[in-house]
Amino acid sequence: MRYVTIEKGLGPEGRIAVVRFDRGDRLNALSAQAMRELRAAAQSFEDDPKTSVVVLAGAAHGFSAGFDLKDSEGRERTKLGLGDRRAALMVGPRMCRAWYDMEQVTICAIEGHCIGGGAALAVSLDFRICGASAHFRIPEVELGMNMSWGSVPRILQLIGPARTKQAVICASDRISAAQAEKWGLAEEVVEDGQVFAAAFAFAEKIAAQPPIPTMMTKTTVNRLSGALDDLASHMDRDQFALTNLSEDHAEGVAAFMERRKPKFRGR
Repeated sequence: MRYVTIEKGLGPEGRIAVVRFDRGDRLNALSAQAMRELRAAAQSFEDDPKTSVVVLAGAAHGFSAGFDLKDSEGRERTKLGLGDRRAALMVGPRMCRAWYDMEQVTICAIEGHCIGGGAALAVSLDFRICGASAHFRIPEVELGMNMSWGSVPRILQLIGPARTKQAVICASDRISAAQAEKWGLAEEVVEDGQVFAAAFAFAEKIAAQPPIPTMMTKTTVNRLSGALDDLASHMDRDQFALTNLSEDHAEGVAAFMERRKPKFRGR
């Protein structure tokens, strides 16, 4: 079963494409297969000069609950040696990087929950439009690990140092759509059920502009704002591999599965 579909040739001069990620359940979690499909979807636009705007939409009830803790491939990596584990941990970062590196302008349509890896994917796009009931949450620290996939520098660009620390460290706190808009994490909040329509209308506005200078402008802004990203993001994979070996990570995941508060011991 495939989780990602692509429709091209929409809007003004056929310059808009829509990518939909929907696993058909309420969580819409990011399994290894889903992440590979999402990466491939982004890469499919590398040799597509006809498309100048891409809208990414999740399921109607939720964008994504983040990394799929029940994914068999994800569980198997805990048995791998360090070298193989480092390689396996690149699936998520490569997905996010593929979306961040796209020349086309990208718009994320977010209904419902946008959690963990879902938030990492969302901040890899240029714009985020949310439904009124949508919310972000970054639970990685509460699970005894770091926020990775190159997302911390991207969040920092959007909302600044103090808000980034608040969003990531205060892992249990939901960031409502209204709060996300106030912080700069979302560009627009609309009524529930109207997110895709609003995202597509925004895409039409962008697609009506001359495509070449539009893409040049996006690339310039991304290169300037993200010039120092590698100073931080190059290490997050190894931090993730290290924290995954900690007792606190095992306790965080166990507490999540058992629906109880974790007891962390700093080891």
